[in-house]
Amino acid sequence: MGIRQRLAAWLAPVEQRSTSWDLLRAGVAGWGIADASGQVVTHLSAENSLSTIGACVNVIAGAIASLPALVYRWDGNRRVEAPAHPLQRLIDGVPNMHQSWCDWLEATVASVLLRGNAVSEIVLDQRGAVVGLLPLRWDLVSIVQLPRGRIAYDVSDDMRGGTRRLLQEQVYHLRDRSDDGIVGVSRLHRMAGVVGSAQALAEFTGSMWRNGVHPSGAVQAENKIPADQRQMLREHLKAMSQGPGNAGRIMILDQGLKWQSISVSPEDAELLESRKFSVAELCRVFGVPPPLVQDYSHNTFTNSQEASRWFASNTLTPWVRKIEQEARRSLFSAAAAVDHDLELDMGDLLRGSPLERWQANKLAIESGALDPDEIRLQEGWPPRAQQQEDAAA
Repeated sequence: MGIRQRLAAWLAPVEQRSTSWDLLRAGVAGWGIADASGQVVTHLSAENSLSTIGACVNVIAGAIASLPALVYRWDGNRRVEAPAHPLQRLIDGVPNMHQSWCDWLEATVASVLLRGNAVSEIVLDQRGAVVGLLPLRWDLVSIVQLPRGRIAYDVSDDMRGGTRRLLQEQVYHLRDRSDDGIVGVSRLHRMAGVVGSAQALAEFTGSMWRNGVHPSGAVQAENKIPADQRQMLREHLKAMSQGPGNAGRIMILDQGLKWQSISVSPEDAELLESRKFSVAELCRVFGVPPPLVQDYSHNTFTNSQEASRWFASNTLTPWVRKIEQEARRSLFSAAAAVDHDLELDMGDLLRGSPLERWQANKLAIESGALDPDEIRLQEGWPPRAQQQEDAAA
């Protein structure tokens, strides 16, 4: 490169554009990635054809959306609620005209689980306080790295056409694990082989039941039966045996006819086991214990209870921390981010059984670590003195 080209590149560096996973593969494999089985894996194909993926996404997104969301302010070493903060007012109200906070958060988590990214435009008032969050379709977003390292989001308008640009501070961007720190990579992309194999198995099963022939039994004859007699025999057996009213009736066959039952073949039995195994494989993709998506193959009361606690600690907690940290980056002003936090309260999910909780509370009181009023606050009850004052009033 000559001196003039270097000088021009320094004065007006070229933007580097990164697009979503869907856009990167548009036209190459039908808006998705083709795995070894020949299946095209996209967020739509995975969720629509595999109920396990839909169930995993629903249980994670629904659980996180149901958590109480509170804005706190640090007052020295004490942390107090900040109900007057604009973000708390938005949480208690609505982030946009179409969604409640729970709806917005559920849709955001579902998008990041399936697409690897979820973006929303931040709406500010004249004072710079956040007053709205408008979700943006990830397939209509293109990320641009500006010459000085900052990030911009070019959003296509599929209704009116054209593109508008949002700067990094105007966007709430939740990512799955990223390779470059800019664009999250969908776990459906990272594990396309597992998802594609499950899709191929589901498609094969559907084709087998749609196109295959699976009679419950067969009638064997020693000699060839004429076509008209075969039809009469078929109608007779159907009239005598079909339907719940004919269940268990005795069948009488003469002229050397024999009945032979047809059970599930070993090949079909292996197919059913493969379908069961694919459920466990897809649960691993999202880190969801199988009992939470109604797979009770190896379930007991004890491990079901532990699965719920494990789900909260190992599956939900990482996502909750991502949501809180991204809120600190983009939804608080620079001044407010110093002493304000957003917390999604997971206390109810992480607590043990009532007996375990009260035994722990007893030990905390006896050791002097907590007093009864602090225990009452943890359980969601007011201090006893305040309760008595309220009762007297």
